[in-house]
Amino acid sequence: MQDSQKKQVLLVGNPNVGKSTVFNALSNKKQKTGNYAGVTVASHSGTYTYRNEEVEIIDLPGSYSIYPSSEDEAIFSKFLIDEQNNYAGVVYILEALSLKRGLLLFQQIQDLGIPVVLVVNQIDQAERRGITLDIQKLSESLGIKIIQTNAKEQVGIDDLKEAVYHNEFVKSEQISFETPSEHKNFILKVISHNGFDNEYKAWMSLSMGADLGKIESIVGLIDEPDSKSMVPKRLQVQETVRRYQNIDKILADVISKKPQFKELLTEKLDKVLVHKFWGYVVFLMILLVIFQSVFFLAEYPMNWIDSFFSWLAAFTSGHLPEGPINSLVSNGIVPGIGGIVVFAPQIGILLYFLYLLEDSGYMARVVFLMDRLLRPFGLNGKSIVPLVSGTACAIPAVISTRNIENLKERLLTILVTPFMTCSARLPVYSIIIGLIISDGSFLGIKYKALVLMGMYLLGFLVALFSAAVLKRFIKNKGKTYLVMDLPTYKKPLFAYDFRMVLGKVWEFITGAGKIIFIVSIIIWFLSYFGPKQNPEQFVATNVKLDHSYLAKMGKGIEPVIAPLGYDWKMGVGILTSFVAREVFVGTMSTLYSLEDDAPEVKVIDKMRRDVKPDGQKVFSFATGVSVLLFYAFAMQCISTLAVVYRETKSWKWTGLQVAMMTGLAYFVSMIAYQILK
Repeated sequence: MQDSQKKQVLLVGNPNVGKSTVFNALSNKKQKTGNYAGVTVASHSGTYTYRNEEVEIIDLPGSYSIYPSSEDEAIFSKFLIDEQNNYAGVVYILEALSLKRGLLLFQQIQDLGIPVVLVVNQIDQAERRGITLDIQKLSESLGIKIIQTNAKEQVGIDDLKEAVYHNEFVKSEQISFETPSEHKNFILKVISHNGFDNEYKAWMSLSMGADLGKIESIVGLIDEPDSKSMVPKRLQVQETVRRYQNIDKILADVISKKPQFKELLTEKLDKVLVHKFWGYVVFLMILLVIFQSVFFLAEYPMNWIDSFFSWLAAFTSGHLPEGPINSLVSNGIVPGIGGIVVFAPQIGILLYFLYLLEDSGYMARVVFLMDRLLRPFGLNGKSIVPLVSGTACAIPAVISTRNIENLKERLLTILVTPFMTCSARLPVYSIIIGLIISDGSFLGIKYKALVLMGMYLLGFLVALFSAAVLKRFIKNKGKTYLVMDLPTYKKPLFAYDFRMVLGKVWEFITGAGKIIFIVSIIIWFLSYFGPKQNPEQFVATNVKLDHSYLAKMGKGIEPVIAPLGYDWKMGVGILTSFVAREVFVGTMSTLYSLEDDAPEVKVIDKMRRDVKPDGQKVFSFATGVSVLLFYAFAMQCISTLAVVYRETKSWKWTGLQVAMMTGLAYFVSMIAYQILK
């Protein structure tokens, strides 16, 4: 039963109708609102209090029908049907520009006898296109009160809270779907046998295939003609056609459009942005602007952060008592955390641009544009959503594959998504590119920006190549097509997205900071102590770095990593980065601070002047390229491994992914170093 102290409400609707925006407006949570299908792939919950009543609102994945065709839609259907005793009702979000599409699922929910409050969102968008909606007629036709909202501007949110408070959820007494006459008798028999309280529940159960396996055991219910016609997909298609015929009649009296309405900006832009040639050119230009900004705009805040941590290391070194604590804080913890925090501006800029592209509606065009490009590699346009999401983090990207209907295409996308350059790789790329690439520019574009863009494109190309290879070993069940609505272009919420970015960057700093804090202590401990020097000593303290336990361990793996051009310190960095890729930078910051007694000197400068015993630079061009390629391909993230196993439920595919990526990383890095050295 529902908790008497908390009212539970479901937030339901098609993808890309503003569900997540309404969720954020109600619960004041910072769930990202993307302007393409597949952003919400699992239920999210938040709470708000209105007139002393606490309400829990659950945002379910978007769906077009009660019948699931992908895993995220299966989550939606199962929760909606199985949890009816636990929620007060459904808040159904209907987009003003896509009433016909949205009313299909709405009427299915109504016919299941689920209490509903109907919200029509983004009416302002319809008005801009010369479309007028008679909300009163629509309300009368559907037999339900309608609340109008513009969630991004907080319009109508208080009205919605008021409706939830007064339990204005309407449970329809009539069924809008009329059972086809040829199935009527059979449906009535199923109702009688299974105890359904209306015809549509029996119809839906058969259309989902839930009861078809049991029918043959139901003595006397079926004659031969009936059994042959009870094919789930056929029943679903039959229902969809009939429902749309009914919806068309309703909307004929509800929607009116101004005659000879001028072509909108959306249509004009789409002639270029989804063009089979210029669309790709524009996308590459946008990416180039983003990567140029990552270096250009982030330069000053990165210098400020770097200077602050250098000052902090010098301050603690000068004011803490001499001894292990001074060394731990000044040479271990502060440089380690500073080595990660300094890249927060670059990560923030990258995420901010991605959020603006999602909000504007452009990312939906990228999905559409990429469908024809991805098809030959065994993927479809929906695969671009996790692939692009992977530039932020592979974990939510892998989860977002749930909106891909075809199992083969979903598995392929899961296996290749970790090749995409995530934000955790950005610190590694930035520091290595800073070491080996000059500050020059080409046509006003920095070489560093071009190299960074090249690393992102390399990850994408290797993902495609891997998919092309893997598709030959994964059996395909059926052919799929990409069917999607392209939303109108919208003005991004610049301030809201900025707040979102601040939250994400803080999550990165705190998440990586916790790991770096622990790793820095471990590294300091192993570097501060060394093997005993004489029989009376059990252990030596404050030894030189080269004589420490850490050096002993690092030099033990040096023969394995030497063909890649790495010394023992880089080997330690690679080992620690299996926890998370960005830990490599924190580890190198700690190691070079332990080795050098000048805390005011930047870590990148210490790395730049470091030399091998033979006088060669440790971070030569060949070594730098080798490191970049290693991190471009290696599976250096335990959390990603865990989520891949959870989504595939297969150790075979998870193990194959680790072996494939690690082997490729080692081989390519070795070849690159041996050629360039």
